[in-house]
Amino acid sequence: MQAALWKVDGKIIDLTRRALLMGVLNVTLDSFSDGGEFFATEAAVKHGLAMAQEGADIIDIGGESTRPGAAPVSPNDEMERVLPVIEQLVRASIPALISIDTSKATVARAALDVGAVIINDITGGGGDPAMLPLAAEKSAAVILMHMQGTPATMQTNPSYADVITEVADFFRQQFAQAVRCGVDPMCIALDPGIGFGKTVAHNLDLLANLSRLQVEDRPLVVGVSRKSFLGKIPTQPGDRISGTIALTSLLRARGAKVLRVHDVAQNFNALRTAEAVLAATR
Repeated sequence: MQAALWKVDGKIIDLTRRALLMGVLNVTLDSFSDGGEFFATEAAVKHGLAMAQEGADIIDIGGESTRPGAAPVSPNDEMERVLPVIEQLVRASIPALISIDTSKATVARAALDVGAVIINDITGGGGDPAMLPLAAEKSAAVILMHMQGTPATMQTNPSYADVITEVADFFRQQFAQAVRCGVDPMCIALDPGIGFGKTVAHNLDLLANLSRLQVEDRPLVVGVSRKSFLGKIPTQPGDRISGTIALTSLLRARGAKVLRVHDVAQNFNALRTAEAVLAATR
């Protein structure tokens, strides 16, 4: 089994046999799945604490919706939403790492200053020229995600000559750019951006071919949780949670090392069960 290592908060995490669960905490009014539910600081902190107790290794906190067609949020508004939540979770000494889900370097810097240790950037470091130098300066772990277009435009007829090749090429390009900016290669993880400028067919093609997205031995982060494409394949109407749980197990077996989910407890059980089988495989 090939080793999978990720450097976070100055420590090397071995993901070879134990993948990480990243719990989604949207401090927004308009996220596609839970917009408004955790907008109030108290509710967001309570949910973050609950996810950590349920087994989340990372709490990914975002203050700007990235659903298709979402309107942008100012850096000040974003910081007002996420910083109090990060501060309170850090003060509570939760057994989980804090990630800031943002494409703005000013927001990322403020979040890192109050205790976040991972930058999760949906633009792959390309949306703000200050982002990758910031990650280097702060020795932060960084997740570089692929997205075609912007949240406002990404689902307007997305097209690729070969989605797997193009996403892998993007990973190589942004990995090299991050290293040029001084980011430690071990701090980098890569996310194919399921649902971000992709059709159902593109999503399924990427998920079926994760091994072809392995670049520079960097761990793959995959987020399929509750996404709309799950409702467009045979399933019970409105049920995206069971599809998410099924994919958590399957994608772990296919090489995903960080699974980004909303429903931590259910996916924790699926992930650890899958890993027990993988550990027993001869």
